[in-house]
Amino acid sequence: MKRRPSIPDYEYVERLKRAQELLNQTDLDVLLINSNEADFANVRYFSNYWPIFEIAGVLIPRQGTPSLLIGPESEAFARDRSKIDHIYLLAEYRESADPSYPGLELSTFADVFKEAGVPNPKRIGIGGSMVTTYPVIQSLRSSFPDAELVPADKIMIALRSIKSEEEIACLREAFHIAELAMDQVLEQIQPGMTELQVVGIVQQAIYAHGAEYEGMPQYVLSGKNTTHAISRPTHKVIETGELIQLNLSARVDGYSSGVGRPVFMGKMPEKIKDAVQFGLEVHKLVADWLKSGVIASDIAKRYHNYFVEQGRKDQFLYGPCHGLGMIEVEPPWMEIDSDYSLQNNMTFQIDTFVQDVDFGLRWENGVRITDSGVDLFSNQRMEIIEIT
Repeated sequence: MKRRPSIPDYEYVERLKRAQELLNQTDLDVLLINSNEADFANVRYFSNYWPIFEIAGVLIPRQGTPSLLIGPESEAFARDRSKIDHIYLLAEYRESADPSYPGLELSTFADVFKEAGVPNPKRIGIGGSMVTTYPVIQSLRSSFPDAELVPADKIMIALRSIKSEEEIACLREAFHIAELAMDQVLEQIQPGMTELQVVGIVQQAIYAHGAEYEGMPQYVLSGKNTTHAISRPTHKVIETGELIQLNLSARVDGYSSGVGRPVFMGKMPEKIKDAVQFGLEVHKLVADWLKSGVIASDIAKRYHNYFVEQGRKDQFLYGPCHGLGMIEVEPPWMEIDSDYSLQNNMTFQIDTFVQDVDFGLRWENGVRITDSGVDLFSNQRMEIIEIT
């Protein structure tokens, strides 16, 4: 049996050490990273623990032992899963149904910070600031009224942007599984199925081939629904003569893929084929432009200008790339104000969305940045796909 790629224990230890090194380059006293079930990556990055229903946090002092902070119901799950031994149950990390847990003795932020050797922090860095909840913020302010809460997401971006060999192996396997799911869908899809029935084909395929979860909600969007850049499949019936957007994903040991292909049920009309071919053309151009040392904003400007030069300004929505890793869409984005340079082993999704009035389409593949260009995680079925 083929060994499934995974993140080794020593890498979790190294991640925490690197976080402390970065923390010591700042004026922060401690770093508190938070995650929820949907945006799980920051906490799982350090602990391999992925919350369900509840939220979770990792507290990292400048020196000393990091801690995992969880809700009151997850102790057995966390102790079986976590690579961090010090685990605390806090009411602030409870599920959104807001149980009170009468009679249950829980830790407080004061307890946790004292055990971490930071009883009186002056500056607390908050990682995962976009998903840090009101109860957590209010409790920190109450516990440490003299402390300043400082967004510290840049530390997490610095840690997660450049991938290790093990992370890349997990991504590569996740894309391989998504490609197998794409094969299965194209073999089985037919008019009369609903979008959600096709999702069932995808889910059966990814779990059969070793995925631990979906990397994102599976996109099976047909007809007018393809105009949605972000969407969810429905009970809409797929009909002959419709464009279908497939964006299929799998997750392997925390790392998520996304393989996007536009497919037509029948013979593709010229107007749609023209847009599909343009999308494929600009998608391949972006792959040619990417390499280590290039400024991200230069790629984004070149991409936007290409739409304008080709008379397709109205078909531009966003692009050309976003970060890829544990979450299928993660920082850093590649936009016209992105001033960072691409580096070896950064990973991105080339995400080419072309919008029209009655339809939309997306070509999407993952890449690893190298000195000479990119290493593609998926390059199958990069052609006009018609199901006849």
